[in-house]
Amino acid sequence: MKKVLFLLLFTVVGIYAQYSNLGTAGAQFLQIPVDARYSALGSAVVGIVNDASSIFWNPAGLANINSTSVHFSFFNWFKFFDVNALSIGRNFGDIGIIGASILVLNMEKMEITTETEPNGTGRYFDAQDMAIGLSYARNLTDKFRFGITMKYIYQRIFNETASGVAFDIGTQYTLDFNNLTIAMAMTNFGSDLNMSGEDLNVVHDRNNSFPLNRLTPARLITDDYPLPLHFQVGIAMDLLTSEFVKSKIAIDASHPNDNKERIHLGTEFTFFDLLALRGGYKYNYDDENFTFGVGLKTIFSDYKLGIDYSLSAFKILPDVHRISLNLEF
Repeated sequence: MKKVLFLLLFTVVGIYAQYSNLGTAGAQFLQIPVDARYSALGSAVVGIVNDASSIFWNPAGLANINSTSVHFSFFNWFKFFDVNALSIGRNFGDIGIIGASILVLNMEKMEITTETEPNGTGRYFDAQDMAIGLSYARNLTDKFRFGITMKYIYQRIFNETASGVAFDIGTQYTLDFNNLTIAMAMTNFGSDLNMSGEDLNVVHDRNNSFPLNRLTPARLITDDYPLPLHFQVGIAMDLLTSEFVKSKIAIDASHPNDNKERIHLGTEFTFFDLLALRGGYKYNYDDENFTFGVGLKTIFSDYKLGIDYSLSAFKILPDVHRISLNLEF
């Protein structure tokens, strides 16, 4: 146990000293926490995830699924964007666990303004981000789990679009001491994206010394931008495992390629396997800090239904309320 804690502390100190490349990556919707349960734990989850929503955090968690797990989340992101996430994982025995997911961020239409028409042109634009993933996970041993996700990423702003492919990879290793799990996840590993579309088409005067020469069709060039590559390592363990009360605690160290290194802390108390109370804290974030949540589980015939709610508190930006539904059968 001491060796594990020392290893995690060494990792945290090592990555914390590195330079922060603030604001250099695009496709930021890929970093939005989507699941209510794990968001309530302060995103300290790479060692805890164990259902279909694992696809969005650490695909190795899919290997904990015994039959079929379905997850759906929806919430409003800062009152301007609607976020919806759907994932499913199914255990195929010796083949392994196969999962699929979709994450969509939408915004309402806004009126276009220009320098000459600051009050509006009567035309409207919108934007949409989407990621569609296919995942595979399996237990390599009775203690070690591995998972990988390949996802197609699509972004659109008005008539301009960008698309690409990225990969997520993760592991979980469980020890005999209090279900202690050491885990890591690397997400959004892929090539750079580039916006293109009809609004970038222009006409160009190659030589303005000749006013009657023909204008040449041309296109504006946009710069490539990288994906938000993210590496997260953490540990999780059981604190209490009595018949009436169960408790877990987790701590993760997070290293994004476009921001400061961060620490996530989370804990969960479950009563009678029905009611769960959760809390978390995010260290070294500019605005977000405390997270809270509650969850309820019930059984209908052979179906297990879970409903989760979380609150992410922000200092300046609007608080975020999430609702998730989980179904196991």
